[in-house]
Amino acid sequence: MTETTLADVERALDRADDLETEEAVAVLRTAEQDLDDLGSNPNVDEERRRELETRLEQRIREVTERDAYDSGLGSAMNPTEDDAP
Repeated sequence: MTETTLADVERALDRADDLETEEAVAVLRTAEQDLDDLGSNPNVDEERRRELETRLEQRIREVTERDAYDSGLGSAMNPTEDDAP
C-alpha cells in the first residue's frame, strides 16, 4: 500500500464537489484522517498541510450546511417577510 500524499488530500477535496452530501462528508473525513496521519511525517511540508487542514474543515462545514439549507433549515434561519410572525 502506498502512503497518502498532500496531493491525494487535494484530489479528495476536489472530488467531494461532485458527490452527494453523505458521500462527500465521508470522503472529506477520510482525507482529514489522512492529513492527520501526515502530521507525523517529517518529509511533509507542514505549512501546506495546515492550509489543507483549514480547507478541509471549511469544506466539511460547507457541505453539512448545504444539506441543512437544502432541507429547509436555511429558510428558518433566513425568514422572509412572509414568514415573519
